[in-house]
Amino acid sequence: MRIDVLTLFPELFRGFAETALIRIAREKGLLDVRFRDIRDHTRDKHRTVDDRPFGGGPGMVLKPGPVVSAVEATVAAGRFEDEAAAGMPAAPNSPEVKSPTPLMEPTPCIILLSPQGRRLDQPLLGELARERWLVVVCGHYEGFDERIIETLDPLELSIGDYVVSGGEVAAPVLIDGVVRLIPGVLGDPRSAEEESFTGDDLLDYPNYTRPREFRGLEVPEVLLSGDHRRVAAWRAEQARLRTRERRGDPADGAEADSKS
Repeated sequence: MRIDVLTLFPELFRGFAETALIRIAREKGLLDVRFRDIRDHTRDKHRTVDDRPFGGGPGMVLKPGPVVSAVEATVAAGRFEDEAAAGMPAAPNSPEVKSPTPLMEPTPCIILLSPQGRRLDQPLLGELARERWLVVVCGHYEGFDERIIETLDPLELSIGDYVVSGGEVAAPVLIDGVVRLIPGVLGDPRSAEEESFTGDDLLDYPNYTRPREFRGLEVPEVLLSGDHRRVAAWRAEQARLRTRERRGDPADGAEADSKS
């Protein structure tokens, strides 16, 4: 998978790309992740990317020009590289000249990170993990000029119903959630299959490791029994209990959905 992240602060991602799961995915050749500066697509000496909103109000809004240009340049560069890798004729660089060769697929999934977007969940992460190419645009300030959305027709995503300073906070959440679902990234594929929100709406069951006793707290006997059926039944029941305690009864949501 290829992921291009468009941001005003690419330096924030340097450590992220070199640690833990992202580093492992890159070393295995399963992930190509790049961080691009939106300011490189400005045309004034101050590299201006935002301006005051028409109609008044607080804050600043991201201008359409730099953001749309950054996305279009990223997509064009990615397709050019795809063609070169496949030994196909490269598309001319001049905007006045039409390429005689159709641009290669895939067309990337363009994502705008915004509090107004679709809420990210595990099923959506699974869908995105099946994409070959993601272009992730980090919002900032008071958000995007609406013409950015009208021009790019992106998938708008939010990591939750709250506001953070910018998409640079949300992007690592999205990337990590997607990358760990790419086949071959995790050492044991069951790790992604037996987690909260995977296959159902249940939270994960309680987990224990050594020592068997810690400050008077014992590991449940069933986990030491060696009886895999009992362990599976206990874990399923604990997942249902934990979900009911922390999120409400999952059956209530299913019943509400059937009546809507």
